Amino acid sequence: MTATAVTELQIRALIDAVDRADRAGDRGEAERALARARAAAPDDPRVLNAAGMRALLGGDAGGARPLLERAAALDPGSPMLWLNLALAHRELKDEDAERDALERALVADPRFFPALLQKARLFERQGKPKQAAFMYHAFLCCVPGGPLPPAVKSAIEHADEILKNNDAALEAFLRPRVDEARARHAGERLERFDAVFDTLVGKRRVFAPQPTFMLYPRLPAIEFLDREHFPWLAAFEAAADEIRAEARAALAQAADDFVPYISKPAGSPVDQWLELNNSKRWSTFFLFKNGERVEEHLARCPRTAALLEAAPLCEIRGHAPTAFFSVLAPKTRIPAHTGVTNTRFIVHMALVVPPSCGFRVGAETREWREGRAWVFDDTFEHEAWNDSDKPRIVLIFDVWNSFLAPAERDLVGVLTAGVQEYGEGESPFRQGG
Repeated sequence: MTATAVTELQIRALIDAVDRADRAGDRGEAERALARARAAAPDDPRVLNAAGMRALLGGDAGGARPLLERAAALDPGSPMLWLNLALAHRELKDEDAERDALERALVADPRFFPALLQKARLFERQGKPKQAAFMYHAFLCCVPGGPLPPAVKSAIEHADEILKNNDAALEAFLRPRVDEARARHAGERLERFDAVFDTLVGKRRVFAPQPTFMLYPRLPAIEFLDREHFPWLAAFEAAADEIRAEARAALAQAADDFVPYISKPAGSPVDQWLELNNSKRWSTFFLFKNGERVEEHLARCPRTAALLEAAPLCEIRGHAPTAFFSVLAPKTRIPAHTGVTNTRFIVHMALVVPPSCGFRVGAETREWREGRAWVFDDTFEHEAWNDSDKPRIVLIFDVWNSFLAPAERDLVGVLTAGVQEYGEGESPFRQGG
């Protein structure tokens, strides 16, 4: 056994001795064991953490903070050390420092549920119920299954109550806007809209398909839609050569304008997007983005722009349409995911498709055919891959779900805009595919 290994074992043994003495109520022995640990390894983050937490639990948050700061600085990849530092800041009533430490914990591990819980509690103490509800929801999503300590069970119950209150507040916020919009459509059948409203405010359970934002119930649940519902696809297919030429020219002349489709900030739970986050392995050249025209790009692609103008694009100010050339690099897979809402469909127009490319929606797998388009419901789990040695290029854009009535489309727009306003500018509408 090496000297380093012996030292490692000794450090663990000394820290364990501190814990055992504290549990036994032998304060003197705990202090002696801690002194031995600090003498043996004064800059070991675990020893510093043990000393800091012992001071914190003893009521000396001021003495604990520098020890915990030093521990976290020595091992910044440990979310627990940042969480402990946040607890010291909390006792010292330094809310800015507490939040900073919690953010560092979540950068180290975005799904570290104790830090999510502590951040939710911080927002709650600060009187920020919307932010608290968001973080309590994140906490609930990340709590592991299996037996849980009583304290965690209690936190889950509290989180559920906070989310119920937030749902009620959201309903109260949205109801006047919805009622005003409904008045424009007196006599229309809006049962499906009523169901989606109840779903959004927590009064109705969501079943598959599984959108990440809004489920509109009682719509046909179809992975790939029949072409007969979309006669305008023929115009795109007739112009396939021109669209393909514009996409290739954009890629050749404005490569820097092709940006990563997945771009999540540090500290976000990237989950299945880890390999593609901020990567040009899946890049996009936006023509429309979140309802805004990208004029410079549209000017580069006049034939594509004209066809998009004539298509029944999903139009929700600040949210949709989104249209772009999607480039999937060789040997790249877009992992399985679901879209935000079934109130719109996604169109794929295949432009450059080398062999060994494929696409799956639900249980159905298809191969793209250059010059051909299809329409699908992306609230079904779907994935794409390019196993070839060449890039794959597809035109992607969103259109209204063809089974929605004009009144329902209007109300969906009102509801989506209301959710964004309630969330203080954060858009829930994001295309995938």
